[in-house]
Amino acid sequence: MLYFQALGLILLSYIAGAIPTGYVVAKRLKGIDIRQHGSGNPGTANVFRIAGPLAGAITLVVDALKGYLPVLLARKVFPDEPNLAVFCGAAAVIGHDWTIFLGFKGGKGVATSGGVFLALIPKAVACTIGVFALCYGLTRHISVGSMIGALTLPIFAWLFGASATLTAFAAVAAALIVYKHIPNIRRLAQGKELFLREKKY
Repeated sequence: MLYFQALGLILLSYIAGAIPTGYVVAKRLKGIDIRQHGSGNPGTANVFRIAGPLAGAITLVVDALKGYLPVLLARKVFPDEPNLAVFCGAAAVIGHDWTIFLGFKGGKGVATSGGVFLALIPKAVACTIGVFALCYGLTRHISVGSMIGALTLPIFAWLFGASATLTAFAAVAAALIVYKHIPNIRRLAQGKELFLREKKY
C-alpha cells in the first residue's frame, strides 16, 4: 500500500509540475499564445518580456511553488523517506520541462527547480540566487544568470553538507537547465539573445 502511495505522490508531483503556468497566464491576461511570441518559451522571462511584469511575477511564483509544494508534501506524508522528496522534486521538474498539457514541450525548469531545492537545501539556493543576480547584473541576460547559477548549485549543496544523493540530483538538475538553454547559448554566440525588456514578436 505504501509503495502505491509513493508512486501516486510522484505522479501527482509530475502533474503539478506540468501545469503550464506561463501559457495559462499569458492567455488569461493578454489573450495570446506565449509560444508564438518572443523566444517561444512559456517561462518567466519570456512571459515578463511579452505579457508584462505582473504576468511574469505570477509565472515565477507559481512555477516555483510547483516544485516547492510537492517536496513539502512528500516530506510530510513520508518523513522517514528523504529520497522520496527528491523523486517528487525530480518529477515536478520533468513535468514542467515536458508537460503533458503542451505536447510534452515546456519551459526550462529554472523556477521549478529553484522551488524544489528551496525546500531541500535552502542555504545553497540562497547562494545560487546571489550568483544569478551577479551574472544577470553583469550581462543583463537572464539565461546567463540562470545557467551559471544552476551550475553552482551542486557546489553549494556539497559545501553545505548535502547528502550524496541530493548533491547528485543538484548536478543533474543543473545539467538539465543548461541543456534546455542550448537555443539561448546559440543566440548568445550569435549576439542575438534577447534582453529581459526587449520584445521580439
